[in-house]
Amino acid sequence: MKKGLVALLKGTFLVSGTAPKNWLFIVFASLLATIMIASSHSADRKVHEIAALNEEVKQLRSEFVEIRSRAQRLKLESTIRESVIEVGLLPTETPPVKIIVSKTEQY
Repeated sequence: MKKGLVALLKGTFLVSGTAPKNWLFIVFASLLATIMIASSHSADRKVHEIAALNEEVKQLRSEFVEIRSRAQRLKLESTIRESVIEVGLLPTETPPVKIIVSKTEQY
């Protein structure tokens, strides 16, 4: 056991007769580790991008609600009356009359 541990620490497995097989395995393991690290960073980047987009969606939704409520307030009759009074228009004193046209003859 001690002999195998010393050989491992000295690195004799890299220069012995079966070294090319060992080197191929080390290169393969290094390649897999590099791919794993790259995919992990890619996943983290996507998670941060999703969080930023969710925050932007929340902000846009609140802006939409604010603009919609402002538009509803502007459509109120009292708001319209105030804005047309500034121009010089006054509300009518008599209510509108419905005009009914009877169709008796065809032209």
